[in-house]
Amino acid sequence: MRMELEYSSVLTGASFLLYEFKQVVNLKERGHSDQEIRTKVITENLFQHEKISSLKRGLPSILRRVNALDETLRQLVLESSLEVVKVINLYAIMKTDRLFLEFMEEVIKEKLKMGDYHLEKKELNTYFTVKAEQNEHIANWTEVTVQKLRQVYIKILLETGILKDKRSGELNLLIIDEQVKRHIIHIGDRRYVSAIGE
Repeated sequence: MRMELEYSSVLTGASFLLYEFKQVVNLKERGHSDQEIRTKVITENLFQHEKISSLKRGLPSILRRVNALDETLRQLVLESSLEVVKVINLYAIMKTDRLFLEFMEEVIKEKLKMGDYHLEKKELNTYFTVKAEQNEHIANWTEVTVQKLRQVYIKILLETGILKDKRSGELNLLIIDEQVKRHIIHIGDRRYVSAIGE
């Protein structure tokens, strides 16, 4: 039985962070513990962030993402093209963020399935309104938090290539590398492949 993740707004401080994600995978593969990675990232400013506070805010999410990957996927992050790494990062975000996963399943997957390749701002607003009605924890978030999450969701969609253009809202079907897709399905995570619209 798998544990259901709690709803969280941590993506407000984490976004896509592909460069940082790859760096942490590299450190993990070199045998560093989470604590060693934390220390190294902060003391050496490995992510080259101007503010240590933004570094500290994003790092726990990145560590969760990296820890959600198995050995095969971590190796693929280090050896594959940028497009493949983007898909693996997207998968890791969905594995560690229930609200974002449900957005991918309930909004993006459904639109692509219907052949509707256009995301409207109001659909994003509706998604958060419905979730707030269904969940007291989400209902207690400030408008600023929800606004930031909407921005982060759009940014993730843009950076992965699912959203072609922010202004037009045009969506794109993301093609998942065959090896990555087969592996994710093999380990019992077809749900995440499906959420991307495949």
